[in-house]
Amino acid sequence: MKKNRRNFIKSASALASLSILPTSIWASDKKKRLRTAHIGVGGMGAQDLNDIASHKSVDVVALCDVDSKALNDAGKLYPKAKLYKDYRVMFEEIADLFDAVIVSTPDHSHAPPSMLAMELNKSVYCQKPLTHHVSEARAMRKLAAKNNLITQMGIQVHSFYDYKLATLLIQSGIIGKVSRVRAWSQRSWGNDGPEPKDIDQVPINLDWDLWLGTAPERPYKEKIYHPGMWRRILDFGCGTLGDMGVHIFDTPYNALELDVPTTIKNICRKPNGFSFPEKNIVTYEFPGTKYTTDKLEWIWQDGAGAPNNHKDLKLPNKDKLPIQGAMFIGEKGRLLLPHFMEIPKHIVDGKYVDLDLSEFEKSGQITDQPVRDYAGESYLHYHQFVDACLGKDKCSAPFSYSARLTETILLGVIAGRLPGKKLHWDSKLEKFKEEKANKFLDFPYREF
Repeated sequence: MKKNRRNFIKSASALASLSILPTSIWASDKKKRLRTAHIGVGGMGAQDLNDIASHKSVDVVALCDVDSKALNDAGKLYPKAKLYKDYRVMFEEIADLFDAVIVSTPDHSHAPPSMLAMELNKSVYCQKPLTHHVSEARAMRKLAAKNNLITQMGIQVHSFYDYKLATLLIQSGIIGKVSRVRAWSQRSWGNDGPEPKDIDQVPINLDWDLWLGTAPERPYKEKIYHPGMWRRILDFGCGTLGDMGVHIFDTPYNALELDVPTTIKNICRKPNGFSFPEKNIVTYEFPGTKYTTDKLEWIWQDGAGAPNNHKDLKLPNKDKLPIQGAMFIGEKGRLLLPHFMEIPKHIVDGKYVDLDLSEFEKSGQITDQPVRDYAGESYLHYHQFVDACLGKDKCSAPFSYSARLTETILLGVIAGRLPGKKLHWDSKLEKFKEEKANKFLDFPYREF
């Protein structure tokens, strides 16, 4: 079924206008249970589905995926759920049967279903990065606020012990005001090679038109787009910065209470019109906050060999840096936050300093202990969302926060389209001073 997107949004808006309260509130009042619909149930979507469903108060009522194999595999685990391959049909047919929507699709397909869900007053859990374009992040933030919805971006480590501890340490002033953050990942969701010219037959289990969704039409190529390498491609992903950058930026961004940056510069290869660079060095400048100096410099580096040697990153005892992480540089020392599941390390005058957590424990700010396996903590972020929908908790990564974080990430991605040029971002006007960069803030949706 093909449906005009604009007409569907109009019909969704009309239906939403009949509602007064978010459906999450109805679920809380009526049944003390949350009914969920899941869009994208393969790969990361399978984990999202299982972690949400592991909450004792969740009923999975609908599953949607453009890949019939992933859909049928998930359907076997949740046999009571209705199955769909087109989320628009799901919304049209059974929107009254679920309260919350979990969006676990490739980046380019985050905003369209999330916006439709929020038009219908559904709570939304959306994987990171929140959107593919800055304009979408702004729109999702505004709509979530307008409809007073429960929302959460899928950055599971946001709820991990190590990251919460790092936030407490920085905000306690352990290293004084922070002047600079250096963050890095040796992963490379980029491709410096040419665009493939040959075409493969679309697998029988995949609806390629629905997978493309609002993205430009292109022929299918095996192992390039679906299921695994789409993050490298401009039309579908956001590169390493949009993948690992969201996780690694999150704690410093949150701890320092940053807003969006004022300037951005990306040193990388020349654009090829198809894929992201394999290596990026992005420098941001942020307005100061109460936890920083008057201005904050932030340097991100990704790809093989990242980061470059620098005195800011020198560790005691000639220790090696983790392959991913962040370093806070403050007036009274440094704090290293490896990614992930490692305790932050306090460094003063070239030596490690033991952390004293007694005050945090006495005040009740720390009540749990480190868990050294991912599965032992990954469900926490999901359950927080469910509990918030049921009126028992608050989300720590709502769209009011995660849209700003995503915007920051995407501004660095855009800077890669104009390598070596310092861009000046006007947050109020929602545009760059450099007109050439503004065309990358949005993109026309394909009708599908």
